[in-house]
Amino acid sequence: MSQIAMRDRLQKNIYSVIDPVVHGLVKAGVTPNFITTTGLVLNIGVAVVFIIGAEEGNRGDLSYVGWAGGLILFAGLFDMLDGQVARIGNMSSRFGALYDSVLDRYSELFMFLGICYYLVAHHYFLSSLFAFIALIGSMMVSYTRARSEGLGIQNKGGLMQRPERVVLTALSAIACGITASIIGGNYKLTISGIPFHVFETMSVFTIPITVMAVLTNITAIKRLIDAKKALDNNV
Repeated sequence: MSQIAMRDRLQKNIYSVIDPVVHGLVKAGVTPNFITTTGLVLNIGVAVVFIIGAEEGNRGDLSYVGWAGGLILFAGLFDMLDGQVARIGNMSSRFGALYDSVLDRYSELFMFLGICYYLVAHHYFLSSLFAFIALIGSMMVSYTRARSEGLGIQNKGGLMQRPERVVLTALSAIACGITASIIGGNYKLTISGIPFHVFETMSVFTIPITVMAVLTNITAIKRLIDAKKALDNNV
């Protein structure tokens, strides 16, 4: 089974769970654009939580990271709800699709703004750099797909599409907060002979972000290569 087929199958299973909620929203007259806007507001809230954690928390207090992760996961549900409400409620429109795409980008930008602010404020400078690279990759994954589709090419392949990015960021942030409550936020693992620590509590969050920085940009490059192949075959 291909990666796209597996992803589509998983998506259908998730839809089967949330569809009762979707039908309830349709009956209540909730529009897809309202749901999309709510998702943006929640992601702005994610940035606010990270910024408050940066300004009021200390380096060892990772509870803000955990709470932000929970909010990221909750906000991510709205990414799925708006499309389903549009389809089931027969409210799909070309502007709605554009509005959804634009606000998704804003949502991701606000989320990474909060993450980078938090990491810089608490002196995780290298991790903040990888977070920024992950932001660049995330934007380019979306852009290469949009630009390809503008040229008449379907280009959805690769790892770290938006749902994967949301889930990875949310779960790693939640896990970081939980881990800090168990072993402490200032835990550091050192190995004899190595002059620096090889792991710390914050790594539970920053290592997945670093992985995302690599995979998002690989995905963007792969989509660029796939688009070139498709264009060459159409010549």
